[in-house]
Amino acid sequence: MMRKRKGHPVYPLTAAQKFHFFYQNFCPKKEVLNIGTSLTIEMELDMELLKKAIYQAYDRCEAMRLRFAQDKQGTWYQYVADKEERDIEYVDFSNGTMEEAEKTMTAWTAVPFKPQDSPMNRIVMIKTPDGYEGIYFLADHRTMDAQSLICFLRDVIELYCSQKYEGVPAPKEMASYVEQLKKDLAYEMGSKAKERDEAYFQKLIDEMPEPIYNGIDGDGALKAEREKTGDPNARAAVNVSDSVDSALDIFHLEAEPTERLMKFCEQQHISLASLLLMGLRTYYQKMNGNDDVSINTAIARRATLKEKKSGGTRIHSFPFRTIITPDKTFLQGLFEIRDLQNEYFRHANYDPVAYFAYRGRKYPHPGGETYEPMSLTYQPMTLKDKGLDDLGGIKYKTKWYPNGATTQAMYLTVMHRPDDNGLDFNFEHQVKAVTREKLEYLYYYLCRILFRGIESPDMTIGDLMAQV
Repeated sequence: MMRKRKGHPVYPLTAAQKFHFFYQNFCPKKEVLNIGTSLTIEMELDMELLKKAIYQAYDRCEAMRLRFAQDKQGTWYQYVADKEERDIEYVDFSNGTMEEAEKTMTAWTAVPFKPQDSPMNRIVMIKTPDGYEGIYFLADHRTMDAQSLICFLRDVIELYCSQKYEGVPAPKEMASYVEQLKKDLAYEMGSKAKERDEAYFQKLIDEMPEPIYNGIDGDGALKAEREKTGDPNARAAVNVSDSVDSALDIFHLEAEPTERLMKFCEQQHISLASLLLMGLRTYYQKMNGNDDVSINTAIARRATLKEKKSGGTRIHSFPFRTIITPDKTFLQGLFEIRDLQNEYFRHANYDPVAYFAYRGRKYPHPGGETYEPMSLTYQPMTLKDKGLDDLGGIKYKTKWYPNGATTQAMYLTVMHRPDDNGLDFNFEHQVKAVTREKLEYLYYYLCRILFRGIESPDMTIGDLMAQV
């Protein structure tokens, strides 16, 4: 076992990091874990001051200085470098078009990081043709997730503003990544909490019959699987293609209908994630005729302030399975989802790889087969509501860039748009597995289900499916 690397204490990987490594091992494109984003503001920035703020933010955030190293046995470890010495690049796009600028940033997002003893992020100060200035930021998913990334970007902006403008306070300290890491590793080593969480998920798998795959456009994939295997009762199917090449298709929900969804959630004391899950599972129920639907869901695992501010990646992803019969009302289905989600949150420190391994032993089937047609992530956090209001009415934009590869057929990430508070439905999908037409169809029906559901929450799901 490695104890030190380049004079730094070395730590094992967490379950969340191993989960990412697990996917990367199977993926021919090593950029599959790259997360690229830009944050730009409608004002002229002092680039020297911005550079200073970025270095300060690096110093304050241990996760941004993470490095990986592999021992002779092939096991990966991590350590935190003392400081970042790299030069922060500056690229002025203002002489070209927005399209060209975005094309360049998308190309940056598809460049893999060096795996060993090397920085796992890249920052470029940018000036875009639309008169906005700010930063492009690329990170490896094993070191950052969307929430910690937003937290880091906010830190950069707040550090910049506190030095640029009188009376703007300096941001509070970031929390220690190493401290959170030690907590996670202590849990992994065999704690009571881990035993409790393991028992919960195993019971969940043991007490229900085998799940069943629901396809985006009906049971074609399942029928093909049954024919191929000669098993008329097969319940799992392959939904990925032989290529990991992916595309990002984004559908925009305007501010006013978004407001209607949010208001309903507020009134019923449920999260938008629960409402989205209800909408999606009802769509698959309608398309496949099964009351039993499983969808992968991402859980942020950032309940405490320290977790929220510690950087790193904490996301765990589990299959979220519900059996909701058509005679139940939309609202009853929603409350079932809410209660089950709350249970999941309580046990979400459990290792997802162990979950899938346990389920795989109970229901052995060939590699590549799954019960889940997609993954859902909801990002509740925007920059707007957390600290940027001090800047007054300054407009800003955030944009995500696809890395061009995914190991799953389809991910849906739902996020709030900062400029008008509408919702963006970001579908990242394998080009050969899911077409844009199928996504348009899914998005259209998902919206119909959601809005009909919140208008008539006491309507049965059977009636709702018949009407949309």
